[in-house]
Amino acid sequence: MTSPHADRRSSALLTDHYELTMLQGALRSGTAHRRCVFEVFSRRLPEGRRYGVVAGTGRLLEELTRFRFGEAEIAELAAKGVVDAATLDWLAGHRFGGSVWGYGEGECFVPGSPVLVVEGTFAEAVLLETLVLSILNHDSAVAAAASRMVSAAHGRPCVEMGSRRTHEEAAVASARAAYVAGFGATSNLEAGRRYAIPTMGTAAHAFTLLHDDERAAFAAQVAALGPGTTLLVDTYDVSRGVRTAIEVAGRELGAVRLDSGDLLEQAYAVRELLDSVGADKTRIVVTSDLDEHAIAALAAAPVDSYGVGTCLVTGSGAPTAGFVYKLVSREGAGGQLVRVAKASQDKASVGGRKWALRRRGPDGVAEAEVIGISHLPAGNGNGRPLLVALVREGEVVGAEPVLAARQRHAASLAELPATARQLSRGEPALPTVWEGR
Repeated sequence: MTSPHADRRSSALLTDHYELTMLQGALRSGTAHRRCVFEVFSRRLPEGRRYGVVAGTGRLLEELTRFRFGEAEIAELAAKGVVDAATLDWLAGHRFGGSVWGYGEGECFVPGSPVLVVEGTFAEAVLLETLVLSILNHDSAVAAAASRMVSAAHGRPCVEMGSRRTHEEAAVASARAAYVAGFGATSNLEAGRRYAIPTMGTAAHAFTLLHDDERAAFAAQVAALGPGTTLLVDTYDVSRGVRTAIEVAGRELGAVRLDSGDLLEQAYAVRELLDSVGADKTRIVVTSDLDEHAIAALAAAPVDSYGVGTCLVTGSGAPTAGFVYKLVSREGAGGQLVRVAKASQDKASVGGRKWALRRRGPDGVAEAEVIGISHLPAGNGNGRPLLVALVREGEVVGAEPVLAARQRHAASLAELPATARQLSRGEPALPTVWEGR
């Protein structure tokens, strides 16, 4: 079977210029081959968030397998004079041979969580900074927003439909991240192809406007897709649209969609109208710039599912996860690893290779994120180690289906205290406890 990614180009230039100039400097100083440990973590959560969600790990592993400086990449760097000939020679033969550990995709995290640990030489590990951060920051931001929306929906399905509000590849990544966090489907067909995510969609207002009147549009859609379809009833007048929809499709109409106006008020009115004509099985789908707060406000309304776009895939609804990629250990003069850390104001880091464990109480509810420096923290008999092997000596060992990440997120979120799912401002879901700091 041919991989859907087989025709995609090298990922080696999805990076920043300074990573290569640092490499050149380190090769010249003789420090490039020192063993190092880099770590990805977030110093704080976005305003109003109580937990984050790790997403994008699977995509990162895909890109890592294509992180090669082939002839085209070397020629580009040479033509632009980015680095010298010696560095180009090194890059031409480069293959990542280090190891990567990380929180399993879908896992929840809090400030300080070492969500990814990269071990290797300075030369090979420093090159991955931008690739790692660009994927994890984007996907984790979307997944955290999606998780909050799913929680606010209280079991009602959520559908990702933000493709037209972001970059075309970001649309695919966003659909994947939303699915990891519990969304049931996406409108994006490429996401469905690459990751086997269920896809769905019916018609926009343009389809209604194309026809001579609403009745003709509904008749055409039902003829093409069957009475189980979803009819968009707010192009003109909602009440009239609902009545026309039932007249055309019958009481077996699958659903009606509301995309504008006061969704709370309309949902009640539409449900009453549907029930009054015997279409009590017809569902109500709402869309229109929904976020977790809007979804929560509809909790008592007779709404059956939500379509979410703009507020899921853009920075306003999915603020960055705030991940950074920092060197925390390097090889010393005697060959041993020594801790290194930044002391910059507001940007300090904690030196040393980290291990993490989620401490849980007797009831299985998480109590703290325990982070050990240079050792796995001791559990209380009910602790759960969080770091898993993703890459060993250059070979990917942690690839898994996106469904596994989805299941992991559901379990991880269920493990957090109930306050984690509150939408109001508050402290992170778990305190961070350090051992060996």
